[in-house]
Formats: sequence, structure tokens, C-alpha cells
Amino acid sequence: LKCISITKCAMNNNKMTHQFEFFGPHGPAVLILALPAVIYGLVLSCNQESCIQIFPKPVLPAFKFPGVIFSFNACYVVIAWMLTVVLLHVCLPGKRLEGVLLPNNKRLKYKLNSAAVFIVIYVSLFYFGFVDGRLNLGWAYDNFVPLITASVLFSFILSIFLYIYSFRRGALLSVHGSTGYPIYDFWMGRELNPRLGSLDLKEFCELYPGLIGWAVLNLSLACRQRAALGYVTNSMWMVNIFQLYYVADAVFNEPSILTTMDITTEGFGFMLAFGDLTWVPFTYTTAARFLVDYPQDLPLYAVGLILLVKLLGYVIFRGANGQKDTFRRNPEDPSVRHLKTLPTARGTKLIISGWWGMSRHINYFGDWLMGVAWCLPTGAPGLKAVVPFFYCIYFACLLIHRENRDSETCRQKYGKDWEKYCKLVRYKIVPYVY
Repeated sequence: LKCISITKCAMNNNKMTHQFEFFGPHGPAVLILALPAVIYGLVLSCNQESCIQIFPKPVLPAFKFPGVIFSFNACYVVIAWMLTVVLLHVCLPGKRLEGVLLPNNKRLKYKLNSAAVFIVIYVSLFYFGFVDGRLNLGWAYDNFVPLITASVLFSFILSIFLYIYSFRRGALLSVHGSTGYPIYDFWMGRELNPRLGSLDLKEFCELYPGLIGWAVLNLSLACRQRAALGYVTNSMWMVNIFQLYYVADAVFNEPSILTTMDITTEGFGFMLAFGDLTWVPFTYTTAARFLVDYPQDLPLYAVGLILLVKLLGYVIFRGANGQKDTFRRNPEDPSVRHLKTLPTARGTKLIISGWWGMSRHINYFGDWLMGVAWCLPTGAPGLKAVVPFFYCIYFACLLIHRENRDSETCRQKYGKDWEKYCKLVRYKIVPYVY
């Protein structure tokens, strides 16, 4: 979640040397408290009461929560939300696919139906909350802080359960989360793929309640703006449509998540549980929440510019990922056969031309540009306040951190071949810049 260098520390029993991230083996103790504070801070520093301003003249907000911090009703809503999503996941039909080969030489089977769950939930809420109006979705805006508190509590309870549950006999542990340092392991996650029956808790939380909840919260914020203004501004429409497409793209391409680092390598602990269930829905909606408090009707030229940024990011992101995926499946495919590669001692090849010749993680650059387009609809007031641009600032730090992690992993994996590759593809993320 932060841009932090990797440090090496030895375990007390000297049996194994681990690479610790996040300020070392005790650093997560700070992050576990700091990250919820960041979410509350975003609301404190910018809400309907007041909003921080950085320039042209710095103005401090009142630092006052709009309403109460905790309510049982918000807890009931969060629990009902989780149970509803679980129930739909279990009851709706879905594809059954196998994941990658695990360290124990087994493959897990996954039920994939996030697209069906998303459609049922979003279409139902859009009709009854936005079209018909009998469901007051704007309640989520009025109870935003209590919902944060309920989600934080749920994330902590789930993480504690996961940590205790990982000590059962036969649990497959993650290398990163089984260091022997309790706080670090609680943060990283001891068990690789914790399950309750056939329900894979990590894969479920990655795509279902948090990601779909993000789209639902955005919809509720649009409903609240319409209740206040009588209509939805073009800026709010853009934020909702851009982010809705991102969520839809993720759930309709659910099989691709089975090969990601989160599923194949990371344990399921507080970092992912809190990130999936609380961080994503309550920080990624910052721009939409700002537009409820400070609505913006943008001129056509501004709308066109934002659309161009979004399109450029999408072309880079999809083009790069599509090229990589095609090459992995079939290097002789006509669309990738022309690409130059660097053979490695492992018997694999690293692409050094096309999209991947521009930078080592050109897809990260495209992803970040799309994030910038999510923030731009808040206009000049949003830029002055900075808070509505939190996502693209945070995401830049996250991508730099992720690139450092990936680079370290690849350095260990490819050895001297990785050094050759870095000399051929000089830039990490942004061509000619970084």
C-alpha cells in the first residue's frame, strides 16, 4: 500500500532468511493503524462542512466529521451486504476453473461468477434506487463514516479469524506470511488460499464484495447528488461510467485473476482483506463523494480532454496486457511473432520490443493514466483541494512499490539475464521519464 523499499532480516531461529517489506518485520504494526486513519482523514479533510485547499492560498478544513462515527445500522448494512454477495455467489451458476499449480503440486478449483453477481446487484440497485426511487441509495452518503467504521471492524475480525484459522493442520502457508513474526504474518497473511468448504475466501474478497461495493457506492453518491440538485452533473456521470467500466472489466475477466500475484503468491491477511473490503470502496469513491459536496458541470472541451486521457490510458493498458497474454499463450501467433526477445537460462523469453520494449511495466503507466482520468472530472476545485486526486497520487506510489517488488522477484528468478534485460529496456514504468 505504500512505496517502501525491501529490507533483509533474519528470523530469530536463523533457519531461514526472509525479505521483509513495509519497514521490516514490525513495520505493519504502524500500517495496520495508519491505513484506517488515512480513510478517516480523507473524510475529515474534505466533506460538505469544509474542504482543505492547498493553493493558491492554503486553507485548513474544520476537521469535523459530518455526523456520527459509529452506528449499529451501518454494521447491519455491512453484514447484510456481505451475506447477500456470498449467497449470490453460492446460488448463481458459474464456470469452474482450475488455478495455477501450487507449491504442494496441487491445483485448486474455483467457481467464477462475479459477472453474474455484479449484474444482478447493480441492475437491481440501479432500477430500484436510481430509476424507480423507492430505495434510498443516498443513505450511504449520509452514513459514509459509520459505514467506514463498520467495514474497518469487519476487516479486522476477518483478519483475526484468518490468522487463527491458518494454524490448523494441513494449511498451505505463504512464504511471505509465515516468517514467525506475528504482526508481520498477520499483515501479509499466513495461509495462501484459505477456504470454507469450496468458498475461496481470498479470490472471493478480491473481486466480489469490495469491487462491486465500490460501484454501488458510486451509484449511491450519484443518487445523492441528484436528490440535492435535481439532476446528475456530467462530471459525476464520467466518474461513475469510468469506474463502472473498470469494475465490469475486472469481473467479466475473472479467470485472469487466477494467475495474478495476489492469488498465486500472497497470503490472505490484513493487507489484502482490508485493502479489498475497505480501502478500495471507501478511498476509490473520493472523487464521486467530492462531487456530491462540490458539484461540477464541466465545459465540453474539458470533457473531451478527459476522454482523451482515459482513451490513451486504456489503449496502452489493454494493448500491453493483450500483447503479453498472447505471447504467453502462443509465441508464434502472427500478432506477436515479430517481437524481439531475450532468451533466458530458465528456457523462457523476455519481450524487449513492442509495448514491452518501451518500459518494463508499460501497462502500469496506462493503468495510472486511466486513474488520472477518474480524478480530472473534479475540475479546478478538486485540484486545489488535492483530496479528490488522492487515488492517482496513491496509485502512483502503489505502482512504484509494486514495480520494485516485481523487479526484486525477477532478479532472483532470472539472475544475470535480468540485468541484461534491464540494460535493453531501460525505463521502469513511464518511457523516457522513469
